[in-house]
Amino acid sequence: MSHVPAGKRDACLVRVFSTMYLRQGLRTPIIACRVLCLLLLPLCAAAQTQLDPVAVIGTREPQALSRSAADIVVIDAGTIRNTTADSVEDLLRRAAGIQLIRNGGPGQTSGYFVRGMSTNGTLVLVDGVRVGSATLGQAEFEALSLAQIDRIEVLRGPASSLYGADGVGGVIQIYTRRGDGSPRVTSGIAIGGYRSRHGDLGVSGSEGGFDYAVALGRDSSRGVSATRPGAQFGVFNPDTDGYSRNFGNLRLGYTPAAGHRIGVSILETYLNSQYDSADFDAEFKPDPSADFRTRLTTRVAAIDYRGAISSAWTTSVQLANSVDDSKSGGKTTSRFKTERDQATWQNALSLSADQQLVLAYEYLRERATADVFAEALRRHNSAFVVGYSGRFAAFGVQADLRRDASSAYGDNTSGRLGLSYEVVPGLKLRALAGTSFRAPTFNDTSYPFFGIATIKPERGRSVEAGANWQSGTTSVALTVYRNRVRDLIGFDPDPNGTDCPPGFFGCAANTSRARLQGATLSIGQRWSDLAVRGTADLLDAVDADTGVRLARRAAHQETLAADYAIGAWSVGASLLDVGSRPDAGVVLGGYALLDLRATWRFLPQWRLEAKLLNALDHRVEPLRDYQGLGRQAWMGVRFDGQGL
Repeated sequence: MSHVPAGKRDACLVRVFSTMYLRQGLRTPIIACRVLCLLLLPLCAAAQTQLDPVAVIGTREPQALSRSAADIVVIDAGTIRNTTADSVEDLLRRAAGIQLIRNGGPGQTSGYFVRGMSTNGTLVLVDGVRVGSATLGQAEFEALSLAQIDRIEVLRGPASSLYGADGVGGVIQIYTRRGDGSPRVTSGIAIGGYRSRHGDLGVSGSEGGFDYAVALGRDSSRGVSATRPGAQFGVFNPDTDGYSRNFGNLRLGYTPAAGHRIGVSILETYLNSQYDSADFDAEFKPDPSADFRTRLTTRVAAIDYRGAISSAWTTSVQLANSVDDSKSGGKTTSRFKTERDQATWQNALSLSADQQLVLAYEYLRERATADVFAEALRRHNSAFVVGYSGRFAAFGVQADLRRDASSAYGDNTSGRLGLSYEVVPGLKLRALAGTSFRAPTFNDTSYPFFGIATIKPERGRSVEAGANWQSGTTSVALTVYRNRVRDLIGFDPDPNGTDCPPGFFGCAANTSRARLQGATLSIGQRWSDLAVRGTADLLDAVDADTGVRLARRAAHQETLAADYAIGAWSVGASLLDVGSRPDAGVVLGGYALLDLRATWRFLPQWRLEAKLLNALDHRVEPLRDYQGLGRQAWMGVRFDGQGL
């Protein structure tokens, strides 16, 4: 493409993406997509060039984002600070194109699809530590507050070759703040509709070889009824289903010598969230009147060391423990608790200025206890990882190989190979292929009258191709992917009584195959004080055996955001458009959300913030019979003092 004039290349990209929309029968957003592309693609004679972000998630070691062959999104502190998102999961769908499902409004149980893969097919890490429930097989984003987070990296695509089980759809790595420089105090309070409240306080800095960062806060909201009248199974209760969340995190570090740091980190949150459900009598008549609640405690603690042994060898060691403790119910409650111990030893060897070898060993021990289990369930996993990344003139190579040995589901080997080529300065083509697997959860193997001990892991094969273009302050990224997953773990109703053990009314089983394919287009442009960015995601997620579209996946999702700063003022708007989704025998209509924000810095370290979420008060049905919030206004003040 280097000999094609810029204008023709731009028009070509627009036509290619438009054709993809039309082939999937998605004509509604086509005009908006074309307008977005035509507005943002022209070369900009900008005086400023954006710095190349650095991401760890693509190789397990810091790497310039422009050198990666993978599809990676970095959500920095500025984006988090200025977002109109109402939660961590909402931020991820707006900034990283992840589809979201939620049992109501903020604070309710949420799920997420990365490239159409189910929630338990995406691995979530906090400061390098695996988190979430080993019985459900997913992380609970509703337990985390945006105020706890400094940065998020999202790897979209297969990642089992780097991180092991569950990296079928991708990996999400969340980082908390680390202290650096002069003492800094941050604080914010806000009030919003539905009796919503937020408050946080943070202190960070470094001095004399020590660094520190601590944050505390609380979120709460009265909310609305999680379900709608007439909900299935008689679970509707007209009361409001609110939540409260207390959170805190601490990071301490000591640098005894240049290039060597010892660190300790602790994160803990407590979520108390109401939801709608029902108790059933002997005749299975529902009684939804009880006050159903989930009380969830999440705790992550780690000690780590990172040091430069020589100019060519850097070693890292981390010992960590994480806890996910959930108590839920109404008149009666049930408890599910996951405890994990994790040890990692990683070495990065610089073979030359443009070549790096990563060698890692991981050990993971999991323990689950629950009222329904007769005794604690345990399993452990050992893994070796080898990763290579190198650059040869305009060509880039990335290769990963991982061997997992699990006490529960046997041995697994996964690999990934990526290539990139810089056609001209600023334009890079890339391709990536890999294998992945998802481990069965403890529920899949051991839940009474459901779990099957011999169930096999899901396995996937994925290929993708993409192009990234950066010119001044204009950026465009396009990725097309295809992922085939076999041995999907699901529910077998066993109508003939031949597959499941006697006495089972159905059971967990490897029931089908899935084909997940689609495309993602991301565009960003800055003109002086105006920044505009947009994404468009197409998804064709079907059962490969029947051709039926997978439940709860929208065929398209788009975002468009603009931010403008002038003097002490900053204003912004964001639009989220989600297509229709099949769910439990019905098709949920698509919806669009418009959010507005404004900030006034009335003193150098103080700013007044206002937000209007769902400004058009659109009806949102995130899942069948559930409802999100209507229009919600927020007002708050924030202090950010450095060098105190």
